[in-house]
Amino acid sequence: MPKAAKPPLTPEAVYAALLARYGRPRWWPARGPYEVIVGAVLTQNTAWGNVEKAIANFGDGLSPETVGAMPTEELAEVIRPAGFFNQKAGYLKAVTAWYARYGFDAAAARREPLTRLRGELLAVRGIGPETADSILLYAFGFPVFVADAYTARLCARLPINVGKGGYGDVKRAFERALPQSARVYNELHALIVINGKAHCRKRPLCEGCPLVGACEKRGAA
Repeated sequence: MPKAAKPPLTPEAVYAALLARYGRPRWWPARGPYEVIVGAVLTQNTAWGNVEKAIANFGDGLSPETVGAMPTEELAEVIRPAGFFNQKAGYLKAVTAWYARYGFDAAAARREPLTRLRGELLAVRGIGPETADSILLYAFGFPVFVADAYTARLCARLPINVGKGGYGDVKRAFERALPQSARVYNELHALIVINGKAHCRKRPLCEGCPLVGACEKRGAA
């Protein structure tokens, strides 16, 4: 007799289970919106620990004015710990030039419609959907969900209906199911990452996972 499929799990249920286990997380430590923007670019294809080392290399001198004026080659050396440093130096130059259109003022950026701001960011060299949404959520406080690789892996293992499972499908599924709240999206993204590091790894550690009872691929990589 074939094994019965587990009933669909909702994003609200995932949020509740993770929140009950881990509590409200403190997430994305930064000294201001611009540092968040820099971190969102530097974290592409690298671990957060490497981003912290790169940001520390600026000392107290990390500002859009400093990055905008710094020669690209010098900037690349500063951010070397983050990997792909020549490429990312160009990305930082581009996103800093975009931010200059708002006078390096987060409040001015927040006054723009979300769809317009997201479109502008996606037009910046090196800014894809995940990076754009990270900037919108964590730097500017817009209610957008960041559907990163941890989220995609979780959705591939749990019975959650996210369409074809691409970035846009996952993002829309979570945004439709949850309140339009930057706090909720911030917390849920953080909780998914925390659980992804503790349990829902590429090679999962299922014992003790708060979602193991709903998982369709328990123990499977």
